[in-house]
Amino acid sequence: MRDDRYAELLKNVEKPGRYVGGELHSDWKDPSEVDTRICFCFPDSYEIGMSNLGMRILIGCMNRMDGVFCERSYAPWPDMESQLVEHNVPLYALESGDPLGDFDMVMFTLQYELCYTNVLNMLKLSGIPMYASERGSGYPLIVAGGPCSYNPEPLADFVDVFSIGEGEEALPELVELYRQCRKEGLPKEEFLYRASRLEGFYVPSLYTPEYGEDGKLSAFRPNREGVPAKVRKRIIEDLDHVYFPESSPVPYLDVVHDRVMLEVFRGCIRGCRFCQAGMVYRPYRDKSPENLDACARASVANTGYSEISLTSLSISDYPRLPELIDKLLSWTEPKRVGLSLPSQRIDAFYEELMTKVMSVRKSGLTFAPEAGTQRLRDVINKNITEEEILSACGKAFDGGRNTLKLYFMNGLPTETDEDVKGIALLAQKIVDLFYSVKRSGRSVGVTVSVSCFVPKPFTPFQWDAQDSLEELERKQMLLRGEIRSRKIDYKYHDARVSRLEAVFAKGDRRLGEALAEAVRRGQRFDAWDEYFDYDRWMKIFDVCGIDPAFYANRQLSEDELLPWDFIDIGVTRQFLLHEREKSRRGETTPDCRTKCSGCGAVTLCSGPCSCTEGRNA
Repeated sequence: MRDDRYAELLKNVEKPGRYVGGELHSDWKDPSEVDTRICFCFPDSYEIGMSNLGMRILIGCMNRMDGVFCERSYAPWPDMESQLVEHNVPLYALESGDPLGDFDMVMFTLQYELCYTNVLNMLKLSGIPMYASERGSGYPLIVAGGPCSYNPEPLADFVDVFSIGEGEEALPELVELYRQCRKEGLPKEEFLYRASRLEGFYVPSLYTPEYGEDGKLSAFRPNREGVPAKVRKRIIEDLDHVYFPESSPVPYLDVVHDRVMLEVFRGCIRGCRFCQAGMVYRPYRDKSPENLDACARASVANTGYSEISLTSLSISDYPRLPELIDKLLSWTEPKRVGLSLPSQRIDAFYEELMTKVMSVRKSGLTFAPEAGTQRLRDVINKNITEEEILSACGKAFDGGRNTLKLYFMNGLPTETDEDVKGIALLAQKIVDLFYSVKRSGRSVGVTVSVSCFVPKPFTPFQWDAQDSLEELERKQMLLRGEIRSRKIDYKYHDARVSRLEAVFAKGDRRLGEALAEAVRRGQRFDAWDEYFDYDRWMKIFDVCGIDPAFYANRQLSEDELLPWDFIDIGVTRQFLLHEREKSRRGETTPDCRTKCSGCGAVTLCSGPCSCTEGRNA
């Protein structure tokens, strides 16, 4: 902030560094010298939001525009919220300290369904009406995007415009449209109409849902002529020429990912049937090693970070990874800058690469088999065998590792008790593998982390029901009883949290009433254990006449109209249905480089598919 108007408030909070702004490399423009002001909000704590690369990229894209100033705000922790309320001070932006209500646009990134209450609470703390229908021309336009916007309906009553897909080109287009409409003196309604006609933007007020007597969505259509029936997601085709923030703000306090985040590629070639990101981020597009090396050098020089994390859905699927590692190590090793490679696929893990990366410092190694038996791994199309899992773990042990973390899920479609027990058996085999060779003076530690399956839109499992809460918890206890070695540390996710996540992941516009009621009753930070209150949520649903089982635990018919069907992600409904059928037969689909499966995502690109030799492979 450029002044100390909030100094008295900050004396009474635990971490004032969350709320002062002014970090090294934070953007600054004189508000009096710009014509359009935007506040980009992350609906979670500063430590989480400052770790989000997408937010940094989009803020940078808009601040490159002449006459536009994009600032930041994060969800205030309850101690700061109480100060804002007690002193009747509205939520403000970090750069200028100005209230969010003073901006032309307030944008939110939606990374997780359980942050929805934070979105509405931030509006409430800003003095901005929650409902879009209650905001006239005197209030900012509310824009939202991010992975959860692929089913925007639970927040449809509150958001003016949703950005669907990648925003580096789309959001500046929206800002320019706003500036043009304002210059022409056009009302908000006309701006929204024109925004709906831009590719990649959804304006909820211009669409009307209808519901049948059975509660299912019976129709969803535009309510104004000229508004498209389908909203097509936006993508960036050439990642080598897209903006990357080489001098992002360096936080004052420790954040979740306090390092350089280097995005290597977007999309995925694998097709795991439970994974929403693997479908909605298609097609696969990557950056060149030369570009990545240049970005990494500049980022380390500008920030002083001593670690670089290579980020993507499955980093080992980058075909030029060894070349990239060699380029980076040529200068990171002498400077003692560490490299970390998250998201390793077991079948692509090999000893030479691990040894190179470990040459600076050892970092944690995580694999994700997802299921404990081969039958269930085939159902979800994981395309890895037990032999490959054990081989990868053996290479890790031979390379000096003695701790591993393994991710699994329970509640997957067709899962049986034998599949659950298979997780314990596989973990024990890994422990036994470590001790099959004498490793002097060392003990092994295998962490088994198990989350609950949540059916997500635009996946082959989007029609599937989530297991009941009781069944998820029964399976968690079953697995606990099967793990008998003290070398295995078993951790599992709160099934109640997963159930609420499923409700909002597959929900429709009618859930808006529950979200508003939840905020009125004080719900916020639902993603945090200390603030999550499942019983209160069940009471809220009951008061609002909503049955959470209708969304989370109901098997959907394959011809049912889904709340997100109006969005075109490129991947076709026919492909998803075909993959679902194959899952029931235990048949796998090869990755996109081995053989094109005809998912449809190639239609989003002007050139040939980068996953395969060509479109018709």
